Amino acid sequence: MQNKTSTVAAMPAAAISTTISKPVQLASAFLLGILLLYGAGLAQTSAAHNATHDVRHALGFPCH
Repeated sequence: MQNKTSTVAAMPAAAISTTISKPVQLASAFLLGILLLYGAGLAQTSAAHNATHDVRHALGFPCH
């Protein structure tokens, strides 16, 4: 049996480039985090709201 490897796996790590730049990735992660934080903070489900409320207190953000 012959061991077949894909061309991506055989390439050195330095030769593989990403198509999305690092600043775009960081900005996307930041926006997703803000969306999740405010989405859970304004949610009608009390468990999600209370969890976000506790995190706000733990991080020192004023909330009321």
